[in-house]
Amino acid sequence: QVQVVESGGGLVQPGGSLRLSCAASGNIFELYTMGWYRQALGKHRELVATITSRGVTRYVDSLRFTISRDDDKRMLYLQMDSLTPEDTAVYYCNVNYRTPEFTYHDAWGQGTQVTVSS
Repeated sequence: QVQVVESGGGLVQPGGSLRLSCAASGNIFELYTMGWYRQALGKHRELVATITSRGVTRYVDSLRFTISRDDDKRMLYLQMDSLTPEDTAVYYCNVNYRTPEFTYHDAWGQGTQVTVSS
């Protein structure tokens, strides 16, 4: 069983910054592509950023967001700068992994709320 837990969300003023963290634990042998997604109220979940095991990144907005990972700690991060009210959403972490039993899965966290408001 694998657990994915996000943290770091909260209320921030427009123009502010937040750093989200995601901790993966459990029956993981190797981590593959990890990513952040978000879902605003009344909207579909959308990609924010992903990072492969080799560090290749993909962003919806590379000017304001930076994704990073620490595989030794099984952690994923998202640095968000110059936040706007349009960034308000629940942010989810997604982890693709392989178990010691050579099975492949992905797992989602429960999400962390980010609210950008003055």
